[in-house]
Amino acid sequence: MADATARTFPVPTGLRWSAATAAFQVEGARRADGRGRSIWDDFVDTGRLVKDRSTAEPGPDSYHRSAEDIALLHGLGVDRYRFSISWVRVQPDGRGAAQPAGLAYYDRLVDGLLDAGIVPFPTLYHWDLPSPLEVGGGWLERDTALRFAEYAEIVGAALGDRVKNWYTINEPVSTSLQGYAIGELAPGRQLLFDSLPTVHHQLLAHGRAAAILRGYGATAVGIVNNHTWVQPATDSEADQIAAHVYDLIHNRLFADPVLTGAYPDVAALGIEMPVQDGDMELISTASEFYGVNFYNPTTIAAAPEGAPVPFVQVPTPGVAHTGFGELWGIQPHALTAFLTDAARRYGDRLPPIVIGENGASFPEPDEVSGPLDDSRRIDYLASHIGAVADAVAQGVRVDEYTVWSLLDNFEWADGFTQRFGLVHVDQRMSKRTPKASYEWYRALIAETKSAQARA
Repeated sequence: MADATARTFPVPTGLRWSAATAAFQVEGARRADGRGRSIWDDFVDTGRLVKDRSTAEPGPDSYHRSAEDIALLHGLGVDRYRFSISWVRVQPDGRGAAQPAGLAYYDRLVDGLLDAGIVPFPTLYHWDLPSPLEVGGGWLERDTALRFAEYAEIVGAALGDRVKNWYTINEPVSTSLQGYAIGELAPGRQLLFDSLPTVHHQLLAHGRAAAILRGYGATAVGIVNNHTWVQPATDSEADQIAAHVYDLIHNRLFADPVLTGAYPDVAALGIEMPVQDGDMELISTASEFYGVNFYNPTTIAAAPEGAPVPFVQVPTPGVAHTGFGELWGIQPHALTAFLTDAARRYGDRLPPIVIGENGASFPEPDEVSGPLDDSRRIDYLASHIGAVADAVAQGVRVDEYTVWSLLDNFEWADGFTQRFGLVHVDQRMSKRTPKASYEWYRALIAETKSAQARA
């Protein structure tokens, strides 16, 4: 088994440690206690859009087994736990009164974490839009941002006395581009550039929710996006232009409004965002942190003439890749490059960064009889923590690092075919078995905390 105490990479001093999950991916119990339907229920229930035709049941079944999750987190020694609150457990139809049983689950979870000495760091929205809102247009409609504010009000009132740290929206880029533009994720629409009003409405929802949560005593509120370091496939002018356009749409279209109060210039692409008076001021209200999810670099080439979009993603040359395939290249210095570029671009408008997700999936068996030796995951995590340290050494402030994921879980359109967890989960029996990476992360956290105490 891999040596869990070995470490030959730099670690930033004072970094907080966390692990993450998301409600739909780990909770199971889709029909329990009045839970409503989300766009992911609709997506998986078609029976053909998920790779292995799985339905997230039972999976880790955290709705019934959260005490086991808390024990695992306590064993790791993490400072914080990033989990998400299911909108449809709280408001089954996305509007109206709260569902008491749903709120009670999160109430118990928060209390359990606090009792274990772990700071709860929930995400209000991790992709589970209530189905009735999608029928009404979903994130294409401004009204969804208003409904989200009502949901934030309910959750803030219920948990704000104990929860002081919040993520508002998770990965709006994935919802907009994969969910509404090309249909790889729920709700499965294929609108291409016509999907982009969803960007503005998610950012508006973030701004409204952040103000509400602060009204309930929150001290740290921020959005988190899936960012990537974009590289042209060649030095050709066509590839460089294509990479620039992709960077605008994947990274800057989401970061610029939050950090500068303005969208990047996308008029040349025929894009006009549905901005109304006061929107940009609300969206760009200063946040206590900016969340970055990072998995891989993105290499872009010019698309063939006549293609519906001007770019195409190609494998990053000369790098290994994760279990997701050759487009998920492993290039740790790309994380350093993204972080240092963001610091240069946004300057003092960039608040402290929180790495909200970082991790890797590799092929692993569905059942195990003991701890799994996942040395490739350990190598991936170690090299990316080192990449964070390199960025910090160049002046970037990063306050927190979060592993995705605590548990093997339902990996969206890939179902149970991809495993990111520090803990193996038998998806039929919900049995949890820590992997070598769990012990490695535990040892790393203990060692760094001990070094800080000695300093």
